[in-house]
Amino acid sequence: MTIAEAPVATSETVAAAASARVDLDLIAELVTPGSRVLDIGCGDGALLALLEERRRVDGRGIELSQAGVNECVARGLSVIQGDADSDLVHYPDDAFDFVILSQTIQATRNPKTVLTELLRIGRRAVVSFPNFGHWSTRYWLGLRGQMPVTSNLTHAWYDTPNIHFCTIRDFVNLAEELGATVETAIAINATGQKMGMKMPWWFWNLFGQQAVFVLRR
Repeated sequence: MTIAEAPVATSETVAAAASARVDLDLIAELVTPGSRVLDIGCGDGALLALLEERRRVDGRGIELSQAGVNECVARGLSVIQGDADSDLVHYPDDAFDFVILSQTIQATRNPKTVLTELLRIGRRAVVSFPNFGHWSTRYWLGLRGQMPVTSNLTHAWYDTPNIHFCTIRDFVNLAEELGATVETAIAINATGQKMGMKMPWWFWNLFGQQAVFVLRR
């Protein structure tokens, strides 16, 4: 199959993929049992609930939307309303063992500042994000001449919450610029499978639909 012949995402496939957050299970595997965790942009609390159930963490959360906070509280989670771009400065250094930013960094106004704060307040920073360098995104831009709407980037350009798209290579460059050490890097393909760890960055950048990184200072 050539790229031009590849199937285009429909509303049904987009919805199915959006509901299948395979990065959550991967993040849970990376978090040490019993650790102190802050989940930033925790949404409805699905990851935080998973971590408390599976890893017995001491979990806290920050969520921008009131609806998300309400859902988290209804689950019995310790979550407050807050903004990653402005409220992380109130946390002391090394306040948590793991600080998690799952599928959120591309929706922040100042990703570099947010990542700097993650590395300050957490001994480890876990970041997952959609890869804008994936071949399906390149297909939409290069051959269709349109901003992509794919199984991993589900909003049209005019209503997307994502304001800073990046590729896996971009994120690695940012980590290097901040002097962070990449402890773990995982690329996830379109079927939700982990890609070979020994594959070069360009291969991950082309075929990895999502990525999960563990960073430390």
